[in-house]
Amino acid sequence: MSVKSASLSPSARRRTLAVGAGAVLALTLAACGSSGTAKSADPAKPGMDHGPTRATGSGGTFNDADVTFAQQMIPHHQQAIEMAKLADGRAADPEVKDLAAAIERAQDPEINTMKTWLKSWGKPLPAASMGDMPGMNHGSGGASGMMSDQDMSELKAANGKDFDKKFAQLMTGHHQGAVTMAKGEQKSGANTDAKRLAGNVIAAQNAEIEKMNKILDRLK
Repeated sequence: MSVKSASLSPSARRRTLAVGAGAVLALTLAACGSSGTAKSADPAKPGMDHGPTRATGSGGTFNDADVTFAQQMIPHHQQAIEMAKLADGRAADPEVKDLAAAIERAQDPEINTMKTWLKSWGKPLPAASMGDMPGMNHGSGGASGMMSDQDMSELKAANGKDFDKKFAQLMTGHHQGAVTMAKGEQKSGANTDAKRLAGNVIAAQNAEIEKMNKILDRLK
């Protein structure tokens, strides 16, 4: 012990020791804070692959089947609305008019919902949802039930009872295609909201297929 330390009173020596111990503790904590902490807070860990199902803030997890469902069902619904709009001024049967109006009311909000999903998932909207729906060559028949340009032209040219029959026939095939697509989503999709919408499509469009079959039987 130095002469200076020895000359200190007992209370002064205790204060000196306390200050020294505090300084050592502060240095130790600073060293700990500047070492492992920064590394453990780093979220970018290689190999953290969550697989094909991703999480998103809107609609929960989703996979490629959900994306395909939305991207294909949007133009499918758009064409159904295009067909339904043709009933104005052409349809003669009250049930056909009511059915066309119901299709517009139900499917337009569903289109907006699916567009919102794709945006929240960071996926592109289908080209048909951006304005080039008219004139698209959808082929004839097929699993999706999309109308060909010729089908649409014939429907536009029809009036009265002829329109009613063509509308019911073509929309039945169109609805059957939508039901097939929706069943595929329920089987392979991961997103809860998308699978719920698919279930709604199946229920609503099967019910409308029944109505159209009855209309066709009546119009024979």
